[in-house]
Amino acid sequence: MSQDKTAIRPAATVIVLRNRAHAPQVLMGQRGAQAAFMPNKFVFPGGAVDPQDAAVPLLSEISNPCKDRLSEESEGPSAQALCAAAIRELFEETGQILGQQAAWPDPIPDGWQAFASKGYRPIAEPLQFVFRAITPPGRPRRFDARFFLLDAAFLQSDLDDFSAASDELSHLQWVPLEHARSFDLPFITEVVMAEIAGRLDAPAPPDSVPFFKNNDEESQFLRLTGRAVNISE
Repeated sequence: MSQDKTAIRPAATVIVLRNRAHAPQVLMGQRGAQAAFMPNKFVFPGGAVDPQDAAVPLLSEISNPCKDRLSEESEGPSAQALCAAAIRELFEETGQILGQQAAWPDPIPDGWQAFASKGYRPIAEPLQFVFRAITPPGRPRRFDARFFLLDAAFLQSDLDDFSAASDELSHLQWVPLEHARSFDLPFITEVVMAEIAGRLDAPAPPDSVPFFKNNDEESQFLRLTGRAVNISE
């Protein structure tokens, strides 16, 4: 059976932050001109959750309050699956590794053999859930995307080596946060950038998370305590 391309798919995105204290940069790449979703746009690494992500044996889970916020307003994948997808997509699209050296139990889930071959098991504790957005109706692809903030210091790989990356994103680079808006960004990425810029001096995870909830009936801007707020607040 072919996949319904108009269905809303759960997804995970990683905002890797480097030099947070003095010259903050974020890791971005450019989507291809032929991509069905956001062609030519500069984006953070990320993508849809795969069914196998739910079976990935994480060495550590994401901490609270992030775990609670991930489960709120959600009937989709578990926090574990979302974090695993974020780590997998980061590795596939950039070659960067979030993990610790450890052996994997058999069998290794499909799609994770390349990651496991590096000798690392994924860890979710350094991830911070900071944003969520559902793609508005009428787009060729729709995602319910959770955005995770990650300090680059937790990566086990060379921060400037993208040789193991897939070809899904081109022009991979560390973009100075202050210059990011000069790139061709999706609207939601600009909104997330502003959120991250406001959190540079706040190393702890947020107690509430912005959520752009765009469904077929209405669009809302929520904070993930579930309380509807005016977008101008």
